[in-house]
Amino acid sequence: MLENYLPILVFMGIGLLMGILPLALGMVIGPRRPDAAKNSPYECGFEAFEDSRMKFDVRFYLIAILFIIFDLEIAFLFPWAVALDTIGLYGLLAMGLFLGILVIGFIYEWKKGALEWE
Repeated sequence: MLENYLPILVFMGIGLLMGILPLALGMVIGPRRPDAAKNSPYECGFEAFEDSRMKFDVRFYLIAILFIIFDLEIAFLFPWAVALDTIGLYGLLAMGLFLGILVIGFIYEWKKGALEWE
């Protein structure tokens, strides 16, 4: 029973090693030449003028949600377009329903004013 999990354990060990080893090598071998510019807080090329814990406008989050929605839409459209011959009418109707739901969400965001920026 335990021998079934050995390949998974080896795979996880190699994955951890490949993730940690470059970081450790970078810390040990990498050059350290700190100066005032490298140690200063960076915000768009100029000094920070407000507290970093300030509240963001809700529109930032609405735009982020819109990006995620349309990013997922594109991620699903490419494989669907490639496999359209094999999935047939059922796949076409399923994607139509999916796109319809996304269009309804887009219209909702549009009506709420999420796309208008001041």
